[in-house]
Amino acid sequence: MNIFKKLKTRHNPKSSALDLLKYIGPGLLVTVGFIDPGNWATNLAAGADFGYALLWVITFSSVMLIIIQHNVAHLGIVTGLCLAEAANKYMPKAVSRPILGSAVLAGISTSMAEILGGAIGLQMLFHIPIKIGAVIVTLACGILLLSNAYKRIERWVIMIVSLIGLSFIYELFLVDVNWGEAVTGWVKPTFPENSMLIIMSVLGAVVMPHNLFLHSEVIQSREWNLEDDKVIRKQLKFEFFDTLLSMVIGWAINSAMIILAAATFHRHHMKADELEQAKELLTPLVGNSAGIIFAGALLLAGVSSTITSGIAGASVFAGFFGEAYNYKDLHSKIGVAVSFIPALLIIFLIDEPFKGLIFSQMLLSIQLPFTVFTQVYLTSSKKVMGQYVNTKGTTALLLILGLLVTGLNIVLLVSLF
Repeated sequence: MNIFKKLKTRHNPKSSALDLLKYIGPGLLVTVGFIDPGNWATNLAAGADFGYALLWVITFSSVMLIIIQHNVAHLGIVTGLCLAEAANKYMPKAVSRPILGSAVLAGISTSMAEILGGAIGLQMLFHIPIKIGAVIVTLACGILLLSNAYKRIERWVIMIVSLIGLSFIYELFLVDVNWGEAVTGWVKPTFPENSMLIIMSVLGAVVMPHNLFLHSEVIQSREWNLEDDKVIRKQLKFEFFDTLLSMVIGWAINSAMIILAAATFHRHHMKADELEQAKELLTPLVGNSAGIIFAGALLLAGVSSTITSGIAGASVFAGFFGEAYNYKDLHSKIGVAVSFIPALLIIFLIDEPFKGLIFSQMLLSIQLPFTVFTQVYLTSSKKVMGQYVNTKGTTALLLILGLLVTGLNIVLLVSLF
């Protein structure tokens, strides 16, 4: 009872603008994934190869992300369970285990991209070979996670990486952008020849399955489900603003990257097949220091997103045992290792890092429907959500989004074979 009272005092919200700011956070943590190395690579390729034509993928992905992130946050607030825990508890094991297993594989793919990005940053800064850099990033992130030391620097890293991301937006005023084509690209879906791999990679880079597990994990850890109905409803409202703000920021940063790549590379018919080339996007802003600043930003983005990927992977693995993420718990520690070690081994096997980043993001888009349909099942169940169960309209909308992604995956597979 004392714990309940303590939680109730801590979480009791007041209706004010300042109070709203207290609840801004989980969405911003998820937004780190918007400017991770995988995003940088896919956006660079999209803008360089197809100009402004694939901006619609960012719009579609961001709208989709607002809807499904908002929905999965509801699951965490109402039930006090993350997505993995809820799947383990409320779905037959024969169904939930393969789904969570595929999510673990997606987490490995995500970690591979994040570690690789950090390693490329180290190579650019200190000329450290990619594979050695990957080992350094993996060990550093593992130590920060397993000791929980990351919490001490988390806000600083997110702030710095976010500033770099926002600098891309600022640069839009410094380069010659064809805004007519950009606006058309945002709202008009087109499928240029040989673009499906990039389309699905951009989609996977924005709507990352591990971020759905991460968001529900961060939300449930606040234990708002222990509050009364009035408090829970207020949290649901605050969470929407947090999600909306964070996803709009992500949409703007991703759009800016593609636009800058289109104006810098596509306009001059330049091929972009290395992530290091993205430093040229910062040249109009900082001149000859662009390479150093880009490398530093890439390293920070790689480290911060590797850690969030590790948390998500550990959350999924712990979910197999009906547990939430806890850095002191054995299952969570194993989950971090399962996410990082195979990712590191893959990096040792690939010859072309840039293509590795692209394909890793494509794999995320292939796993995405499994996570979305699992989420829809759980949040549409009155047994799980009680009075906060999805409306029929919400369920229908989520199913449509899941079917659209499934359809795009089918088109991708047909185009590949």
